[in-house]
Amino acid sequence: MSTTYKILYHHRIASKDGQYVHVEEIVNALTAQGHEIIMVAPRVAENSEFGSEGGWVSKLKQKLPQALYEFIEFCYAFYDFCKLCHAINKHKPDFIYERYNLFLPSGIWAKKLFNLPLILEVNAPIYQERKKYHGISLDAVANWTQSYCWRQADKCLPVTDVLADYLRAVGVAEQNIQVIHNGINEAAFSRPIIKPAQLPDLTDKTVIGFVGFCREWHGLDKVIDMMAELHDPSLYFLIIGDGPVLSELKAQASRLGLSEQIFMSGLVNRDQMPNWVAQIDIALQPDVVPYASPLKMLEYMYMGKAIIAPRSRNIEELVTDGVSALLFELNQPDSFIQKLKLVTTQPALATLISNNVINEIKTKQLYWTENSKKIVGIFEQIKEGKR
Repeated sequence: MSTTYKILYHHRIASKDGQYVHVEEIVNALTAQGHEIIMVAPRVAENSEFGSEGGWVSKLKQKLPQALYEFIEFCYAFYDFCKLCHAINKHKPDFIYERYNLFLPSGIWAKKLFNLPLILEVNAPIYQERKKYHGISLDAVANWTQSYCWRQADKCLPVTDVLADYLRAVGVAEQNIQVIHNGINEAAFSRPIIKPAQLPDLTDKTVIGFVGFCREWHGLDKVIDMMAELHDPSLYFLIIGDGPVLSELKAQASRLGLSEQIFMSGLVNRDQMPNWVAQIDIALQPDVVPYASPLKMLEYMYMGKAIIAPRSRNIEELVTDGVSALLFELNQPDSFIQKLKLVTTQPALATLISNNVINEIKTKQLYWTENSKKIVGIFEQIKEGKR
């Protein structure tokens, strides 16, 4: 029997969204292996419904001046450090596993005080991300906390090699970096499929599907235009999720006489997602953050969908163009629809890609269970190196 450990899982997520899915999957996978998990994290997300955006924390962020909110974020690290110290003294964990966040050096402080290994999961270069989209008032402090946490962790686990480049740029040693892509929950996505009752009969339909929060830049209106152009009643467009452009898409479909060939689910509970994704034949990833490891891509892959996705380095870490997916050029406006037309009009190509993408996920072992084993293996390597 393999050794089991006490693992202190540390994060500062307040919203119950895709980030929280990642936390739950890793915790569940580690627990299934027999490890004991001690959580040190805000309770806001735990007590919320899936899809919530952070409760009172989100409201506070909206109402306060940016500099004051950032100051409170940093001050939270001192309170959080006290929580970590209490948890470490009480539970005596073997190591800390932390999901990186900005203005949060408390995990590193606890690591140093108690001489505990700390493995840092990095999902985004949050300093650069926030500076680009929202601006940062306490710029020097924010930049320092990111570089400090990345450089002081015993091992950093970026979710893509693209993201690993950000760590390399601030001086994180190559031996302290290990890319671990996001994974899939095999058990959840292997259960018997129950077709959602809301959906019409999709027999003999080619279902084009999108999962996510729909925004204008996803270009889903182009999919509807293509369907009108092809005049193919067997094509069906399934949008799984919510978003601000749904009413416009619905009106567009009505104008073009396609109301019977489109369905919008609205927000879907996480445990029901496999039932919905299973209905898709051709899966769309219209855009992607260039350093992300998109969860829905992995779900599409595991369920053997013919995927249309952008040609970007992080996507190419997962799939092979023309073999296990069709990749379009983001800087060529017509490329997305050209690839979609190709796969909708050539069923044999769709079948080939579908079969190949299943093999891809198996070959690369993109499962949460494998990720959790890697995490424990990394800790054991760190422990061995310190002897």
